[in-house]
Amino acid sequence: MPPSVITARPTVPASRRPPSPAAGRVRERTARSLRYAAPALLGYLMVRLFGLLVLARWAHLKDHGVWRTLATSWDSNWYLGIADHGYQDSLGTKVDSNNLAFFPLYPVLVKAVAGVTPGSRASVGLILAVGFSLVAAWGIFAVGDRLGGRRAGTVLTVLWGALPVGVVQWMGYTESLFTALAAWALYAVLTGRWYAAAGLAVLAGLTRPTGIAVAAAVTVTGLLLAVRTRAWPPLVAALTAPLGWLGYVAWVGARVGRWDGYFAVQRLWRNEWDGGAGTLRELRGLLVYDRNPQLFLVAVSAILVLSAALYVLCLADRQPLALLVFSGVLLLVVLGSGGVYFPRARFLVPGFPLLLPPAAAVCRARPAMAALVLGGAVLSSAWLGGYMLLVWPGPP
Repeated sequence: MPPSVITARPTVPASRRPPSPAAGRVRERTARSLRYAAPALLGYLMVRLFGLLVLARWAHLKDHGVWRTLATSWDSNWYLGIADHGYQDSLGTKVDSNNLAFFPLYPVLVKAVAGVTPGSRASVGLILAVGFSLVAAWGIFAVGDRLGGRRAGTVLTVLWGALPVGVVQWMGYTESLFTALAAWALYAVLTGRWYAAAGLAVLAGLTRPTGIAVAAAVTVTGLLLAVRTRAWPPLVAALTAPLGWLGYVAWVGARVGRWDGYFAVQRLWRNEWDGGAGTLRELRGLLVYDRNPQLFLVAVSAILVLSAALYVLCLADRQPLALLVFSGVLLLVVLGSGGVYFPRARFLVPGFPLLLPPAAAVCRARPAMAALVLGGAVLSSAWLGGYMLLVWPGPP
């Protein structure tokens, strides 16, 4: 008999293999979710592009470059410096000079992406910020849609884009990245995706000091649910969520050789939690005693007062606990710290749940009134963003 012949099947390259059913379902769900969120994302893009056009025209009149203004202003240089040279290895004694005060995720991403793409790290940082702002807008819409429907989610997203200092969403800062992580972490809690919520909370804790607010939201809601239902996923999420923030704080302490190293760094930046005494002192000085207050600082003061008032409305509306904890801890950190005053409105940019009451009011209003409110917000955001970057001389 002739020897048997075994015919091997030809190997199909991985690039030509059909996608797995699970991957196909994920892509289908993502595409469907994006189509559903498209009006909100388009509205957000229109708001920010209008602000960019106003800023570009203003910058042209003042002979400034828009790219440099957005990519290398103020704290952007600190993040770029960390991406270029890493962190300091000692505490030192010089004030306002220790880069250990800045959390690592954003500069690590800038360095990683810049290593495999053309262009400068400043350009990469700006592109990442714009990209993460869209992810943040998508997450904000998802939260708003779940709580109040598609229209409420769309209005909430537009209002977030039209914040008075919304220009920082398209700057080389961490606000867009942090808001994206916070929004999707809160959405994960609302939908019972506890492991996703924990992972996003860990990343948020590596992004900004206020990452502790995201961790608190996941931990408090997870613990309460675990006690009530004896379920493991919320308990695991509750215990895991603070690890990003705690890990960076511990790493800074080990790097400078003292257990309170991170807090010592913050003291060098004159940033200690004082229960709000410093904030009240600044408010009183600006609004009562200063006969010629700087316009931008007056706007910052108004934003802080309005944010506190909006939180009271959030409590009255009985928002989900995760949102109340997040907004409450965020306000406690920002308003209760005695550090530099002028960036505090920027620190509150991730607090999008505070915008849920005005978003609901806009949805209930007549179309003409809703258009007036949204249009006024867009115009004021564009003007104040240009004023902050091109006219205001900076902190005294």
